[in-house]
Amino acid sequence: MKKNGEPANRDSAVPAQATALSPEGRTRHEVARLLLEDGPMTAVVVADRMGISPTAVRRHLDALLADGEAETRDAPRRGPRGRGRPAKLFLLTEAGRARFGHAYDDLAVSAIRFLAEHAGEDAVRAFAEARVASLVQPHEAAVTEPGDPARRAEALATALTREGYAASARQVGSGEQLCQHHCPVAHVAAEFPQLCEAETEAFARLLGTHVQRLATIARGDSVCTTHVPAESPQGQRARTPDGGSA
Repeated sequence: MKKNGEPANRDSAVPAQATALSPEGRTRHEVARLLLEDGPMTAVVVADRMGISPTAVRRHLDALLADGEAETRDAPRRGPRGRGRPAKLFLLTEAGRARFGHAYDDLAVSAIRFLAEHAGEDAVRAFAEARVASLVQPHEAAVTEPGDPARRAEALATALTREGYAASARQVGSGEQLCQHHCPVAHVAAEFPQLCEAETEAFARLLGTHVQRLATIARGDSVCTTHVPAESPQGQRARTPDGGSA
């Protein structure tokens, strides 16, 4: 384990936007990326995953907190309530996620506002559906090849990660939970929820079951979370982006 504040080898290379930073800056960027991709976690977990000292990790986390790029919340207690303060979980704020870029800027928001004002809400909806279709179509064969929703959710998470959404899938008691730790269009979706709605419908079609969106970054949550049931309810068919059924 390294003790000089430099990270151990990660599964992927340092992002291109971080290569121009100092070694200290690159390490901080990697700490932020870990929070982005793997969700809220304690400083101890960050240190273990990064392979650097807890002291170095806390220095980087304190800097992210001071810059408004990270925030904390209490970790849920497990088992009997003990003495002492609960552990702190660190997670990125919207400002922290912004260091990883957004696919759209203020010009995009203005363009969709213009579309809504001059062509109506149906046009915005059609735009949202066309956008998500272009996002998922290149991965449709890979996602739909597995026969069950759980394996499809894992394939969809892989596809979304390739598109910049830092997604993951994990099993929960009643199915799978699909998490997107980054949303490149969060600023736009905050004003135009049609983007999230079209995305949810596309997920249902690809996964072959109904899904339920539990949280979105656009609404201020730390992660976009979609519940994927283990089996589709009797007689219910997944809705497609065009309003039909799969």
